[in-house]
Amino acid sequence: MRVLLLAHSFNSLTQRLWVDLSELGHEVTAEFDVNDAVTLQAVKMARPNVIIAPFLKRAIPESVWKNHLCLVVHPGPPGDRGPAALDWAILEGHQDWGVTVLQAEAGMDEGPVWASRTFPMRLATKSSLYRNEVADGAVEAVLDALSRLQDQDGPVGRPPLAPFKPAVKQAERAIDWTRDDTAAVLRKIRSADGTPGLLDNILDRSVYLHDAHAAAGLSGKPGDLIARSGHAVARATTDGAVWIGHLRAREAHALKLPALDVLGPQDHLPELPGYHDIWYDERHGVGYLHFPFVNGAMSTDQCIRLREAFVKATQRPTKVIALMGGPDFWSNGIHLGTIENALSPAEESWANINAMNDLTREIITCGSHFTLAAMQGNGGAGGVFMALAADLVAAREAVVLNPHYKGMGNLFGSEYWTYLLPRRCGAENAQRVIEARLPMGTEEAERLGLIDCRFGQSVPDFVKLVEEMAEALAADPALDERLAAKRLSRTADEAEKPLDQYRAEELEHMKLNFYGFDPSYHVARYNFIHKVPKSRTPLYLARHRRKG
Repeated sequence: MRVLLLAHSFNSLTQRLWVDLSELGHEVTAEFDVNDAVTLQAVKMARPNVIIAPFLKRAIPESVWKNHLCLVVHPGPPGDRGPAALDWAILEGHQDWGVTVLQAEAGMDEGPVWASRTFPMRLATKSSLYRNEVADGAVEAVLDALSRLQDQDGPVGRPPLAPFKPAVKQAERAIDWTRDDTAAVLRKIRSADGTPGLLDNILDRSVYLHDAHAAAGLSGKPGDLIARSGHAVARATTDGAVWIGHLRAREAHALKLPALDVLGPQDHLPELPGYHDIWYDERHGVGYLHFPFVNGAMSTDQCIRLREAFVKATQRPTKVIALMGGPDFWSNGIHLGTIENALSPAEESWANINAMNDLTREIITCGSHFTLAAMQGNGGAGGVFMALAADLVAAREAVVLNPHYKGMGNLFGSEYWTYLLPRRCGAENAQRVIEARLPMGTEEAERLGLIDCRFGQSVPDFVKLVEEMAEALAADPALDERLAAKRLSRTADEAEKPLDQYRAEELEHMKLNFYGFDPSYHVARYNFIHKVPKSRTPLYLARHRRKG
């Protein structure tokens, strides 16, 4: 079928649908919903059998939905209506929720239902639920709806409509620090994380709260800042405290940053353990290194600390190191937010890419351990190539990879990709991957050799299987022989062309990206970080426009 994805942006759900529908052989193209005229033109050019709207911020033009089947993905159960379904579900403490594929009509979310799915609610942020449970359910429901369309079955019916719920106002989820317990505070912050964040006041500054976690064992006067841990701060609730990892000032062009980067040094607060963005545990001959960085972004400081943690892990009496990333993201490479916030974004870009390279090199050259990259969540840009530095790359079935840099202002990229990618995919496929600018599912990634295996639908299932795999590797009598062969292979590769040469060649290109006359990278980074809407759809997505 010819499928037109009509979306506000190429967000995580839109990418999932692009990948899964393409893998099934559908002819997929996409258009950003810029205005009515552009949408009408796209429909005329694409001549779709069906229009799927996974993520919109305004209504589909009447002339489109009246003349074409338009299926809208709504992140709520059948009958639910309104633009903030998931926000309300978290705020109201629902135990179960759903996602519905319905036909666009005049009334918002009032059309006939074509398919739906339900899921249990985790104690998680809105963005995490959207990226996982909602996305999984949406893909299943969309495929169900397309199957009904192909079989000419039509929609399943019209459920009773619940009262329409508008967008959540900040006052409706404001924290009352003198009355709210930890569970209530976390529920309110999670309902707004990551967009728009929960508006609050800290030290007489209006800020949006993000990245909140229960602070076990801490307490104090409700509302007071009582501790710090790394760049996070702890704030007391009525029955304990919460760690707040990131803040965004309520100011024009302000960025989401580590809390103390926004508040400034709070040296009077005691430094206590509790907030961790990197941790290590060890079982049955396997070291597990976790790094669930917010949005998968890795700042210079985080790269340095992760490298130090990896080196320490190699000094343990284990045989296997499993690099676990985080449940939502594996890694998306350098931290564009801290770069944008720096006094010199070019200098910080250079520092960040070199710190990322130092980490990647440690993984490549590790001869003492078998390394396993366990991609629980999505990965992009340099984060994907960092994974390729491991001896074995495993990915969860639903993970989406973006193994390219060029969408960020024609960035060349580093992380030794010119060594790692051809070695896995071959020179021709490596060039195709890096030029494509398109998301890739695990099925295609496995075919290309980008990953070695894929399994597990949910994060817990994937982690359990990774642990079984890692422990089996650690117990394998042949592992010492594999490690010896690995060291010999690395020595041969180094003799043929040193890693330093790959790095130097890549960084020559990056130096031009960061310091050269072409500002494309800096413009693209600014637009990405500040969520500047696209004025047009890139041709690699708008395939219907390439035909024209």
